[in-house]
Amino acid sequence: MTKKKVGIVCGGFGSEYKISIQSGATVFSHLDRSLWEVYLITIDSSKWTAIDDQKNKYEVSKGNFQLVYSGGTLSLDVLFNVIHGPPGENGQLAALWELLEIPFTSSDSYSSALTFNKRDCLKLLRTWGVPTAAHYELDQGDPLDLDQIESTVGFPCFVKANRAGSSFGVYKVQSKEQLKTAIEQAFKEDKQLLIESALIGREVSVGMAKLNGESKIFPITEILSENDFFDYAAKYEGKAKEITPAVIPSFWKEAINKWSLLIYDRLGLKGVVRSEFIFIDDIPHFLEVNTVPGLTEKSIIPQQLEAINLSLSDFFNYLLKEALLKQFNHSL
Repeated sequence: MTKKKVGIVCGGFGSEYKISIQSGATVFSHLDRSLWEVYLITIDSSKWTAIDDQKNKYEVSKGNFQLVYSGGTLSLDVLFNVIHGPPGENGQLAALWELLEIPFTSSDSYSSALTFNKRDCLKLLRTWGVPTAAHYELDQGDPLDLDQIESTVGFPCFVKANRAGSSFGVYKVQSKEQLKTAIEQAFKEDKQLLIESALIGREVSVGMAKLNGESKIFPITEILSENDFFDYAAKYEGKAKEITPAVIPSFWKEAINKWSLLIYDRLGLKGVVRSEFIFIDDIPHFLEVNTVPGLTEKSIIPQQLEAINLSLSDFFNYLLKEALLKQFNHSL
């Protein structure tokens, strides 16, 4: 049987570049070479390059996503997307791959763009009854009314860059004095901000994916951050305790699974995703969904897979096979 050619796409243009490189290395090291011919593609703002197992180097064509080398070009059969942030998580590359009809492991361009925009995603989810925090929207250049923000969301609150991940551009604010500085800092990450009331409760994260055509919800992880919230250091520098499976009431688990499945299906998501919630008075309040979640050795998804005895190699095979079967459409 001829092996399919897989391009693992990592890097990107945003603050999560280094994390994406680590995720790409995880996938590259675990893919079954008896099933796949593997190429590691690194994208940054200056160049798109690739290497294979023999350390041969290629240029990646930005027009047709073929690998270019001295002897000619090479076409890929399927792409494994692990770019956290632009252009991999916000739908830009997905739009190119759809145009070129190259299958890929993550959500389509429409769903990716929607979920990457926190404000638009939350607005839609609220119409479906998903509980969320009180919120205030602010764009660069808007009049800054600190009193109005305080009356809308209260303190403490979170100031968030609207289109960023891994807690970049996120600041916890305890008072009006801190608010203006946090807004100025967040605007360095994005021109759109989302300001939300701080939800004080137990935080959980749950991954899911379609495996063999069936939706599979993974064991829930409870996050106990040593810091004020689940920030970058908590996620990637060991400043959090993550308990998988979470020790939570069964009706909490049922609620999480219900909302996770609704979000996945109604938003038309594909591949592996991870949703985060905080419980307030036994009600899970949705925080965000990551459509290209981290796959580093320290990431939550690998922990959840370990809890169900599913190896990374087998899981990545499932995702690639699902990508080869999926159609380019969305369910919204």
